[in-house]
Amino acid sequence: MEKHSKQGRRACLIAFVVPVVAMILIFIFRGIFPFGQETFLRTDMYHQYAPFFSEFQYKLHHGGSLLYSWDVGLGINFSALYAYYLASPLNWLLLLCPKGLILEFMTYMIVVKIGLAGVAMCWYLRRRFPQQTLGCSFIAILYALSGYISAYSWNLMWLDCIILFPLIMLGFERLVRGESAMLYVIALGLSILSNYYISIMTCIFMVIYFICLNVLEGIGDARVVGLRVLRFGIYSLIAGGLAAVTLLPEIYALQMTASSDVNFPQTATQYFTIIDMFARHMPFVETEQGLDHWPNIYAGALVFLLLPLYFMNRKIGLREKIVNGLLLVFFYLSFSVNILNFIWHGFHYPNSLPCRQSFIYIFLILVLCYEAWLDRAASSAREVNASFGMAIAFLLVTQKVVTDDAIHFSVFYLSGLFVLLYYGFLYTERTRTKRTHRWTAIAMLVVVSVEATLNMAVTSVTTTSRTAYVSDNQDVEKLVQAVRAEDDGFYRFEKITRKTKDDGAWMNFPSVSLFSSTAYAHCSDFFKRMGMESSTNAYSITGSTPLMNMLMSVKYDIYSEEPQALGEMGLSYIASSGMTSIYQTEFALPLGYMLPGSALDAWDTHAGTPALAQNSLCEALDCAPVMDSVLGEFYDADYSFTADQAGEYYAYVNNAAVKQVSANYGYTEKSFNNVDRGYLLELGYLEAGDTVTLHSKTEGQSVSADVYRFDYNALRALQDVLQDESLELTSWKDTKLSGTITTEKGGVMMTSIPYDPGWKIFVDGVETDITEVKDTFLGVELTPGTHTIELRFMPQGLVLGGLITVLSLVMLLAIWLITRRFGLLSDGLREYEELTQEDEDADPSATTEHAVVEDDEAAVFEEELQAEDDLNTAAPADGDDATPEALAEDTNGNEDDADLEIIAIHEE
Repeated sequence: MEKHSKQGRRACLIAFVVPVVAMILIFIFRGIFPFGQETFLRTDMYHQYAPFFSEFQYKLHHGGSLLYSWDVGLGINFSALYAYYLASPLNWLLLLCPKGLILEFMTYMIVVKIGLAGVAMCWYLRRRFPQQTLGCSFIAILYALSGYISAYSWNLMWLDCIILFPLIMLGFERLVRGESAMLYVIALGLSILSNYYISIMTCIFMVIYFICLNVLEGIGDARVVGLRVLRFGIYSLIAGGLAAVTLLPEIYALQMTASSDVNFPQTATQYFTIIDMFARHMPFVETEQGLDHWPNIYAGALVFLLLPLYFMNRKIGLREKIVNGLLLVFFYLSFSVNILNFIWHGFHYPNSLPCRQSFIYIFLILVLCYEAWLDRAASSAREVNASFGMAIAFLLVTQKVVTDDAIHFSVFYLSGLFVLLYYGFLYTERTRTKRTHRWTAIAMLVVVSVEATLNMAVTSVTTTSRTAYVSDNQDVEKLVQAVRAEDDGFYRFEKITRKTKDDGAWMNFPSVSLFSSTAYAHCSDFFKRMGMESSTNAYSITGSTPLMNMLMSVKYDIYSEEPQALGEMGLSYIASSGMTSIYQTEFALPLGYMLPGSALDAWDTHAGTPALAQNSLCEALDCAPVMDSVLGEFYDADYSFTADQAGEYYAYVNNAAVKQVSANYGYTEKSFNNVDRGYLLELGYLEAGDTVTLHSKTEGQSVSADVYRFDYNALRALQDVLQDESLELTSWKDTKLSGTITTEKGGVMMTSIPYDPGWKIFVDGVETDITEVKDTFLGVELTPGTHTIELRFMPQGLVLGGLITVLSLVMLLAIWLITRRFGLLSDGLREYEELTQEDEDADPSATTEHAVVEDDEAAVFEEELQAEDDLNTAAPADGDDATPEALAEDTNGNEDDADLEIIAIHEE
């Protein structure tokens, strides 16, 4: 018993240590901090996760509300953002993390989670299969360092679901067999809580796998199947209910995003063939993270040998082979057929990061390979040779027919080398002597670890400069704190030189821009109409004019270089730190201001171009337009103009096919990207007579543009009108604002707070209906006079979600107590199945050959001892005539050898 437990600890330790050491070695080689000045920031980790982790850490350390944040995109439902990006329970360790080490917290949390994925897989295999060998550590390492992890390890918010999936599977198999469902409920509940998106795929697979397990376990008795369905439904609902406190606010919030629309594909198409997909099992294949749909399914070159052996193995039941074979084919279709791909991803096509469900496929194929590994003694030499021949033949065929650019020619040869090594180990085991077994096991562990580590090093862990990412952070934070110490009102900052759209969250100041999957769709639409950059899940102050900054309460600008014409632009210097300076603008409105009803109706935000939409507001308030048109002329594919007078100039590119534009000033050049998003190009301050030429960098496209000079005198007049009747805040917090406003004629008080149903507005102590200003901002109708205004925020669905979570916990506890006392929904099903055992014994294929042996370690250990006795008496065998007993020669009771590998021989 002690020996069995010791072996299990060793296997799990290996499954944890090898992936962790592999990642640290890669970090050392890449020079990732503290081993250098690089950092593992990739894609969304750079633009979103780091800023959101910073905001979360700031709130934990400073006592801010976890319900709402002003530091993200004009203000956002932080509970929804938390549920989407930050809900992993491990993230609460940020309480112990200083601000300067947030990047390292994220980076090394990834390393720990990869190690935990290996432990979870190892634990599943040891519980699932009766044979207890250290071979499970090989498979666990391949799971932890799979192609999915290579591609998406930076997406640390998904990794919790990858860790929990083996535990969900083990608990689910117990549930179907009529045993305790607690592991399934708790693991699935944690998965949904940690990341609902990946959990959608887990839940879809649970339904599919439930059907498969019923086929394998036998579906002859309707009562047994009915009880299984009942337990599956009840426990799955409870698991979802446990996560309702975060899930419901997130669901409500996502309904306000651009991703809430569902457009089911009308026709079926195929992206690529099964051979193309299976070729991506080879090591060192470049991972796909764009829009080319390729699945990242690398799981070790060992798959090429063990998968054929699984289907050739005579000890594995035919029914099991058919069911698992169909499952694999279904996943190949899911990767390739657009409709299945659409369903797997929550009835949406992902913008990038394709085949996000491929971790399930990797898990399945590794389990089949482990089963083949356990029963390798039943495979004849001819079958091993045939498997090797098929693997080499496949590599030769794919080298000829596969044209995927991600597969370098060297990949085929390196894959063949590893296949040859694994074949040598498998073949050597068939003719091993007393000492061969130990060294074969060690060699397998070493080669698997080396292969998986090299694959991760070649295909993953890209870096960026840590120094550049944090270079001005302390200066900005120092300046922001200095301003706040002097000015305790409500206002926003604009950082002119931005690293990301979420710089406000990264450096913890109220901001305008946002890049998040929880971005309000109406804000994105409004920003685009008014000439600012926006996309499906982002909106930015890029392209904003001083008018738009004024409407959004931007009072302080942060510059890395001194701006020109401070006086005309209404800027006054406040302070500097290092290479960073902060300026105050005179053009900043309070959070709320009055708009007459007639002016609100006359303001046409769909006027055609951003300049017309902004001028429309001026006209509605009887003010001069702020955007004055400047004529230019075409030169071939370029557009050129000359400044008629000094001022700040903007250009709007009418050709939506142009994605990149350069502005040539004669003495310098400025580039603009993502121009097709329709924002105004900020050309900067020009002196009279300066000539600027706009050139398209998009091949085959010419520049067609409208150019405008901004009129600051018109802006001052407009500010006077709006400032005259504005909200004077007396207090403001994350979720509550209070103030007073006096209006002579009444109308609509518009705020620069994005509309969210979680906000409630109280006028003179009475809750009042909210007006959606231009379908984007909070507003309220006011009668003439002086009013007290109070705004309170409570995320939609939070109270109901919390109630459901509490009820689910109570229900789960009640079921646990009842099942322990009466066996309802658990032991009752198991006892009923025992009554039908005779029928199942009559049809051995009706049950799986490798049922999990649980809570019976004594029986397993006794079986291992019997296996050792068999091994000690078996004679070496060679060739096709060797029997399983002869092939399982022991190493004369050597304890180290037994710890490395014990092959249990089972009589059929």
